[in-house]
Amino acid sequence: MRKSLTLIFILIISLSLLGCTKNAVKKPASVTPPTSSETVKQVVPALPSLVPSFDKTAVMKAAGKSVPVLMYHSISYKKDNAICLPAEKFEEHLKYLKDNGYYTLTLTDLYDYFVKDTPVPEKSVVLTFDDGYRDNYTVMFPLLKKYNFKATIFVITSNIDKDDNSLTTSNLLEMEKQGIDIESHTVNHEHLKGLTKSAQLSELVESKKALEKILNKQVNFIAYPYGESNKSVIDSAKEAGYTMAFTTNGRWSSKNNGILSLDRVYISSFHDMKVFKDRITNPNYKFTAN
Repeated sequence: MRKSLTLIFILIISLSLLGCTKNAVKKPASVTPPTSSETVKQVVPALPSLVPSFDKTAVMKAAGKSVPVLMYHSISYKKDNAICLPAEKFEEHLKYLKDNGYYTLTLTDLYDYFVKDTPVPEKSVVLTFDDGYRDNYTVMFPLLKKYNFKATIFVITSNIDKDDNSLTTSNLLEMEKQGIDIESHTVNHEHLKGLTKSAQLSELVESKKALEKILNKQVNFIAYPYGESNKSVIDSAKEAGYTMAFTTNGRWSSKNNGILSLDRVYISSFHDMKVFKDRITNPNYKFTAN
């Protein structure tokens, strides 16, 4: 009897060991291998976009190309005045740009594209406004907000708070906070080429200081009055601390112009939409004021 119990006990132990062995060699459940893209995501972290604020689907412009920098002035109506563009015509321009997939650049975007080869969209345009008219705040600013576009105003600093036709300090502060870049157009809008070197520097430096005090930011960019520049003016602009400057020559901006003598495309109230479309699509033709 005792022998039989011993045999039964040995048999039970053997069966238990056999069961453990089978479990140890059992194949694991099948696992679907990760796709190649999943593998990359696991190994390489996503890189930050090199183009802040631009749609990731935008086609990028190759380095070293030119960009249309448009030159506006007043957004108002005045009969037979080329620099006073009525609001409805200006909005027609904005609507065309929006409907056709254009992106508006800041001047910092443009500088980084020219100097650092930072990518910008193929359909890029820069909107600039000279002098500092009050209608830039009352008319232009609301329209830019409507279309979610950026722009730069080059301000004559002696005109700030001067009269009902000029921008005020509060106008400048509000627009700057909401994405409208405020930059220099000198103190008094003098013909810089006809001034002595010290007078050039006074116009360039004092306007820069005035805007920096109002806006509490560094002012890096300037549009020369009347678009006039020569070696002396360019040297003075550099000495005054500007990193990029604009003329009124009629071609698209290219770093081949020189970063302190970039071209701009003039926009006139005398032009129809066909002319406007030509000016933002033709990088080579030199556009005059007429």
